[in-house]
Amino acid sequence: MRLTVIAVVAFAAGSCAAPHAATHAIHEKRDYTPSNWVKRDRVLATATIPVRVGLTQSNLEKGYDFLMDVSHPGSANYAKHWTAEEVADMFAPSDKTVATVREWLIDSGIPAERITHSDNKGWLAFDVSAREAENLLHSEYYVYEHTSYGHIETACEQYQVPKHIQEHIDYITPGVKLAAPVKRGHSQRGNSKRGFGMTMGGGIPAPPKSRIPGPIQLLNELESCDVAITPICVAALYEVPPTFGQADPSNSLGIFEEGDFYAQKDLNLFFANFTPYIPKGTHPIPAFIDGAEAPVPVKDAGGESDLDFQLAYPLIYPQTITLYQTDDLNYATNPNSTSLGGFNTFLDALDGSYCTYSAFGETGDDPVLDPTYPDPAPGGYKGQLQCGVYKPTNVISVSYGGQEFDLPAYYQERQCNEFMKLGLQGHSIFYASGDDGVAGPPGDDSANGCLGKKDDIFSPAWPNSCPYLTNVGATKVYPNKTVFEPECAVVDPINEPYSVAFSSGGGFSNIYPIPSYQAAAVATFFADYNPPYKYYSGNASFGKDGGLYNRIGRGYPDVAANGDNIAVYNEGSFTLEGGTSASTPIFSSIVNRINEERLLIGKNPIGFINPALYSNPEVLNDITCGSNPGCGTNGFEAVPGWDPVSGLGTPNFPRMLALFLSLP
Repeated sequence: MRLTVIAVVAFAAGSCAAPHAATHAIHEKRDYTPSNWVKRDRVLATATIPVRVGLTQSNLEKGYDFLMDVSHPGSANYAKHWTAEEVADMFAPSDKTVATVREWLIDSGIPAERITHSDNKGWLAFDVSAREAENLLHSEYYVYEHTSYGHIETACEQYQVPKHIQEHIDYITPGVKLAAPVKRGHSQRGNSKRGFGMTMGGGIPAPPKSRIPGPIQLLNELESCDVAITPICVAALYEVPPTFGQADPSNSLGIFEEGDFYAQKDLNLFFANFTPYIPKGTHPIPAFIDGAEAPVPVKDAGGESDLDFQLAYPLIYPQTITLYQTDDLNYATNPNSTSLGGFNTFLDALDGSYCTYSAFGETGDDPVLDPTYPDPAPGGYKGQLQCGVYKPTNVISVSYGGQEFDLPAYYQERQCNEFMKLGLQGHSIFYASGDDGVAGPPGDDSANGCLGKKDDIFSPAWPNSCPYLTNVGATKVYPNKTVFEPECAVVDPINEPYSVAFSSGGGFSNIYPIPSYQAAAVATFFADYNPPYKYYSGNASFGKDGGLYNRIGRGYPDVAANGDNIAVYNEGSFTLEGGTSASTPIFSSIVNRINEERLLIGKNPIGFINPALYSNPEVLNDITCGSNPGCGTNGFEAVPGWDPVSGLGTPNFPRMLALFLSLP
């Protein structure tokens, strides 16, 4: 998450320039200009504007169906995953699209010799005067200034293209987007945003940390799980048996980290006190991306990394963990660095074709939003961007994220397509759903993290709303309760015990529609437990008539796991931490354990897990208490069945194992 404000992009009707209803249609329109951006003068007619036209890729509209074919338990092709080569061939760009758009440009007066075609066929690029660009797109270009950062952007409020061209282009730049670079802070959650515009999805190690004084031996007892969640508590909650035998070397658990680093001393202290069967010195397999480094001295240890490993190792050992530590220190931690996006350099390293992949008007990493390598900064990584250097693990856990509103839709959709492609290849990717209920973090887009002119519209999370990810919310063992009683969704008011309020991120996307695999579950939620708030239907009607959420958007989270009062060692001391960033490695580790059992009997990994879980919700523990307040409301309620607080519920290892061993 970051402090910049990006205009919500929507396809809508209407025009501020001369309308051409008979032959043209509005391709993109900005619904409103956020208060941080001020519209200045119109661009001089003779000024040169570099234009890029992003070309529609082949078969993207079929990607969802392709993924369901290998992921739905009722499909004859369940778990028959594709190879990387099969994926690349299926989504290659169309020559017809290139020819059609080029012909339009030439017919509109752009000389053919001025039009260049990107090497991977994703872009047509040319320089024109502002007058030529406005005539081509029936629009008007203005200079916009970001009042907080002084950044200048050329943009229009909307633009038009011929109707027969729309299906062949994704996005034209400069267009309606407004993106300002922001200094990336490295302070604690609730102050400036950390990493590349992302908060730790939630480790909430906000000062002061909750310290448990005195001996901690009693915390190994199940009776104390309402005070501190230790490995024995997690195992009891979800009926996870001890591991045994040799681990399959192809089944390492992947964990993503950015700008946060583990300390081996912290891991050793945790192992010695809670899991003595894990040898001292046990550490993740390094998969360092673009100059990343780890571990660090204990005084510099990050709460997120320590938390992830100390939750995952007790569940999966002797299985291994692969650490995807991403980006050099300049981009990962330097507060003077500028980069707003996230995860693209990580995805580049897993899939070489993503480095130059074109979709939704974006080819390769975004020059404004993503790190650029070689990094010219002192001490920066001087190598080339790493493309396709690591094979993705079967399961990947990610405890970082941001908000949909903070990035252009095209950036998110291109990234979402890559998650679809990884699912086609049999990879399960889990994301923490966020820690601020129906809002974003305070200070993100508004003082309370909410959207709209009144700061009251719910703020869905990125990349969580992508339908090809599995989102994990947080539950809690409340005081005087035991691990043998049902959990409730986390609702921790401010200063009880953290310096910020904490509840599971959840809600409905403003970008993606409800996917078919969760349509019945969402419909039941609305029919039986209709929230008491006004809503709007689709991003084109954002906030209409006082609506607070998108009734027809993809709902999240999908599942949940414990995420509060987690016992960890950080910076050499025992402490308690919480957040959906704790829930995510727990659920991911359990799925990794199930994959181990499938591999043992000659079956493939599970891959994209959502369709199977939504078709068999009985394998999860339904959560029916708790909520996720925000934006001046109580948020949504955890109710029987799926809900946008705890999803379908928490894992039940024996039931999940039985289901997935029964599937092909």
